[in-house]
Amino acid sequence: MEQELQQIVQASSATGALNYDEWNLDFLADYIVNTHHNYVRKYLPEIKGYAAKVARVHGDRHSELLNINELVEKVDKEMFAHMADEENKLFPAVKEIVKAKNNGTPYLRNTERGFSEIVATSEQEHESVGDAIKEIRSLSDNFTVPADGCTSYRLLFKMLEEFENDLFIHIHLENNILFPKAEVIENSLA
Repeated sequence: MEQELQQIVQASSATGALNYDEWNLDFLADYIVNTHHNYVRKYLPEIKGYAAKVARVHGDRHSELLNINELVEKVDKEMFAHMADEENKLFPAVKEIVKAKNNGTPYLRNTERGFSEIVATSEQEHESVGDAIKEIRSLSDNFTVPADGCTSYRLLFKMLEEFENDLFIHIHLENNILFPKAEVIENSLA
């Protein structure tokens, strides 16, 4: 799977775009985990460390850093719980839906929580994290480092901006491609 993902990324580099909308949903779910979830796991702890450090060092002169640090803590907590739910519940459900469609076999619906309900919860979590990141952008004046900002300050804002970019692609792939298509397939299996 990892090799297939690398081939797609390399091929898309030549054209400059990936056409996620044409991908199989089970493959897209794996791509999200291998690309976006792994990105969060790798970089969010680092961002969290820099946010705490920069708030501690510069927070007396730049009080917005205290709020940014709190928001980063919130995003960290929410993202790790959210990704665990997606990887343990939501994405396996997507794969079962795709498998039932491809094999013409019955799809056993979750009797506790329907797929649409699980999706709605995930989308609410996306909105919460997205709002926190937008607030960080606002508090940081679009990630503008003040004249007295140190190297750690610059690195924090650079990492936050990159995190925001990755997060919004991640959310787009799920909310606008993966979830709606999986719901259509699931409804057709009724």
